[in-house]
Formats: sequence, structure tokens, C-alpha cells
Amino acid sequence: MPRQKRSEKQKTPKTIGSTQSLSSFVKSICDVMRRSNCASALQYVPELTWILFLRILDDQESRSREEAEAVGANFSPALHAPYRWQDWAAPWSEKSDHPKTAEGKPFGWKRQELFAAGEGKLFDFINKELLPHLHSLDIDTRTGLSNPSASRKQRIIGRIMTAVERVRVDSETNLRDILDKVHEINTDHVDDTHFFTLSQVYEDLLLKMGEKNSDGGQFFTPREVIRAMVHTVNPSLGQTVYDPCCGTGGFLAIAYEHIARTLGSSATSTDIDTLKHDTFFGREKENLVFPIALANLVLHGIDQPNLWHGNSLTRRATYGALFEQAPKTFDVILTNPPFGGKEGKDAQKNFAFETSATQVLFVQDILSELAPRGTCAIVLDEGLLFRTNESAFVETKRKLVDECELWAIVSLPGGVFSTAGAGVKTNLLFFTKGKKTEKIWYYDLSQVKVGKKTPLTLAHFGFDTNGAVLADAHLPASLTAEWRDGEANEGKPFPSYARMLKQRGRPEGESRYSWTVDFVARRAAARQEMQPLLDEASRIKGAVVDLKERLKGLKKERAGKEALDTLDGEIREKEKAARELETKATDIDAAVFDLKAVNPNAVAKVDARSPREIIGTIEAQGRIVSDALARLTALLAELD
Repeated sequence: MPRQKRSEKQKTPKTIGSTQSLSSFVKSICDVMRRSNCASALQYVPELTWILFLRILDDQESRSREEAEAVGANFSPALHAPYRWQDWAAPWSEKSDHPKTAEGKPFGWKRQELFAAGEGKLFDFINKELLPHLHSLDIDTRTGLSNPSASRKQRIIGRIMTAVERVRVDSETNLRDILDKVHEINTDHVDDTHFFTLSQVYEDLLLKMGEKNSDGGQFFTPREVIRAMVHTVNPSLGQTVYDPCCGTGGFLAIAYEHIARTLGSSATSTDIDTLKHDTFFGREKENLVFPIALANLVLHGIDQPNLWHGNSLTRRATYGALFEQAPKTFDVILTNPPFGGKEGKDAQKNFAFETSATQVLFVQDILSELAPRGTCAIVLDEGLLFRTNESAFVETKRKLVDECELWAIVSLPGGVFSTAGAGVKTNLLFFTKGKKTEKIWYYDLSQVKVGKKTPLTLAHFGFDTNGAVLADAHLPASLTAEWRDGEANEGKPFPSYARMLKQRGRPEGESRYSWTVDFVARRAAARQEMQPLLDEASRIKGAVVDLKERLKGLKKERAGKEALDTLDGEIREKEKAARELETKATDIDAAVFDLKAVNPNAVAKVDARSPREIIGTIEAQGRIVSDALARLTALLAELD
């Protein structure tokens, strides 16, 4: 067959009609990648990211062109031939009903041209022409500086493609298979109802980056935890939403979904423009993750993500062009700062309370970036809450409760982050800037047993998908079973987090799992306990001043060494006693800022059996085992 007539066989695409089938469909793409030099999620997720992004971008551009033409408006595409998906990636066909580009060429014309030219030409085009062109949309290859003629959308495209140096897939046959499968993800072949579940499928891919031992867990927060946080804070149109360590963009994406859902079909074009362009802001340090975050937000519908690439704590930017319109402070901050990180002096020097603990510095950073009356929802490790033995921890928490109303702390189960490769015990903190903390409402979810196969879900928080209180019949049995065993609870509604949250601050908000700490009273009690110690320390210090004057006089009088040593020793003892009293007072004050959730209403299970009864139980179990072994022995004898 002559080369110029060489053509690929194309399969008729199947309609994808459900979230499950779409998820399976994407999994089949990942399977091809895994056998093509992309063995782990940290390899195939970035590869699929840029391919999916260019596919969805092409769909978006086509729809925008049609909408502009319908109203007689001009349309300026971000990409031109032959760099559009429809040119080089879409399958080609000679059929008369095959779609055509705006220039009248059949979709896939460039791909067919490369295929006819021989094996390796598709790789050459992508690596030597397509990728350099996409990179140049953001950075002028001649100067190394930002491309002054690039639109904001082109900058986003260029920045997403920055980390892609060449195709990782090592076979053109496999690559064409991947392109064909990805091409089927469009409004023609995906049921309209399920088209936007692509973002949910993409979340599954990002979760794989957070699987244990994949080194990706630091970038992933369980999406159900994020949804519970977003439902609690309830961001609305007109507010700015920010994440200072946004990872793959999960908090921003889900906040977008929440606001878009509340707007519903009544949203005006101005509302949609504000939501997509001027609402969501974030910072991310990691080179691998930043372009994935951009693509994730675009796939969710945020056309122009305002993301800053660099170290939030040092404020050194790797790339800041997309963050130029960001405000100084933000109305809503949603975040999960890294736990256990160690920051150097270049980061520490930017904060009043220096420490190497990354999460402590991020809390200080958030307090400076939260707008007056702004609200923050943050995931923090248990250690930050209870540690009172380091000044930076105590003073950061003091600043938090002095400048903000810390109105809720939710204690999460220990295994929540196990799917993301971390076993740290965590809590959710919610606070609003502008008013001192007077009372803190706690909710305890730590009794729920969760793991990799039984993750914490939105239903465990008592929320339905839209953020309403979930009816008891739909709550997980693992959440309610123990509570329902109590006779006193029969016929009563379960005190879920969502239900109790609405009663926060009132007696109705108290339950077996929720309670309120009077923080003002706690501080007053501590001051009352501290004052006698401080008074005594002050009295001793006054006595020390007199003793030092007396010592000075004895030295002038040339008193004997024994007398001088005795007085000097007395001064040292009193100074030590004063320091010890002040240390005790400081410890009492620091203990006020132990914010760990300790449930006063927890039902303790006590084994009331006597030693004799316990021995009897063991003997009974032993007899059961002996009987079972005897039966097994008899059965084996019969077989012999």
C-alpha cells in the first residue's frame, strides 16, 4: 500500500452513559499507559493530565466559537491549526459526515498526514513542534521572559504544559489508542447528564497519586472531608476563596462546585464570569503538582485559575503571572497545610513566632491573609493542638484566639488520611477573623472506625450532597450503631455533626459527641491560679534586690569570704525559686492553649467482671476450642 494512502482504522465510539462507565473508560486509558512506560500513578496521572486537558480545551474552544458566531461576535481562539486537538489528535475519517475544522479540513487531518509519513512522525511532531509551541504561549523562547502577546488563557495553557518535556508513552500505537479513547470523552459521546462527572473521575486519578508509598499523599486531601468543610463554611458568590498550599486544587474545585450549585440555573452571565475568573486563588510550591492543579481546576469549570507557583512561606515566586489580580486578603480560606515539614531560616524569618514546623508557620500566614470577618477552615494535626512545650506553638494559638473567633473544632478518626499515605491524627478548625474567642464548640468523630476500604464519607458528617442535614435512615451504621444501643436514645434523632452544627452555641448543640468549652472562663481560671505564683515571685525578686544591695555593702566593708559566700548563695536560691514560680505560672498559661478535643461525654466501657469471672470465660473459650479440635480430628480419622 503506498504511504500516501496509508490510513488508520477507526472504531465507532460508544456512548458513555454513567459515572461508573466513564470511570471504567478512564481506567482503560490508564491501563494502556501502564504498559507504555507509565507504570505508577505519579507517571501516568501527569501524562493523562495534559492529554485530557487539551481534549477538553478543544471542546471548550469549539463551543465558544459556536456561541460567538450565533450572536455575531468575534472569537479569538487560544490555539490555531495544526496545534489544536482536532488537528493532530482526533481520529481521521473519509466519511462525509466526519466533523470538519473551521477551515474545512476533516478532524484528524494532521494526525493522518503524520501517520502516512511513517512510524515515529507523530512523536516527532509532538516533541519537536507541538510542545515547544505550547510552551511558547507562556514563555517567549527567544528571551526566556513572559510572552507579552499571550492572553490569560494562553498563559494557563503554556503553564500547564510547562512540566511536559516530551511524551512518556513509548509506543505510537499505544499513544494513538490513548488519543482515540480520550477523544470519545466529549459531549457527542458522553451523556450530557454525566459529562461534568469527568471532574469526579479525575479526582479518582488524583487519589491514586495519594496512595500509600506513592509519595503523592502530601498533595491529596480526601474529597469527602473537603466537602464537609465547604458545606460548613458555605462560601458564596462575591467572596474570594483561597488556599495557600493548594496541591492539586481540591479545595478550590469543590468550593466552585458548591457555589455553582447554589446559584443554579438562575445565574447571570456576570455571575458566571465572576465565579470563573475572580473568585478562586491559590499557591503551590511543587513543580509536579502546579500544572496538575491548573488542569484540575479547568476541568472542573474554572476557566482562569488564579494560581501562584512558588513557596508561600518564603514568598519566592517561581511563576506569578496568573496571580496578578489577587487581593491582599481573602474572604474564605480552605486549606490543609503539610504536617511535620521542616522549614529553614529563610521561611522562619518572615514570621513573628519562628519555628521549623511548617503547619505552625502556615497558621501565622493564614492569619495575615484572612480578611476582616473572613472565615477559615483548616485541617491541622493533633500535635499542633495539644503542644504547649514550644513557644511558637503557644504564641501562634494565642494569636489565633485573640484575633479570631475559633468557633468549632472537629476531631477526626485516626485513619482518615491513611488512603493518602498518612496516619496522622487530625482535626478540622473553623475560625472567623475580627472577634476574640469566647467559646469553642467541639464535635467528636474519633469513634468512627475508618480505613482504606472503609473511608470517612460525607454521610459520616451528617451532610447530604447539597449540604443539607441527612435523615437518620441514610446515616452510616458505623456512625450510629453504638449510640442506638443506648435505651435512653430510642426514638431520638441521631446527633450528627451537621445537625448539631446548626444548634451550636445553644444547649441543643450539646450531645454525647458535642460539647462547648468556655474559653474566657478557662483563661480567667488560669490567671487566678497564676496570680499567687507571680505575686510570690515578685515578692522574692524584691527581696533579692535588697539582698544584692546588702551584698554590695559587705563587699565595700571588705567582709569575710564566708559571709559573702553565704549571702551570695541565698541570693542564688531565691532567684532560682522566683524562676521556678514563673515557670509554673507560664506552664499554667500555656496549658490554656491545649486545644485538643477531650470528650467529657464519652461513654467509657468498663469491664466490671471479677478476676474469677474472667478466668471462667477463658476456660469456657478453651473448652470450645478443644471440642472443635476433637471434631476435626474425628473427621480426619474417618477420611483415613
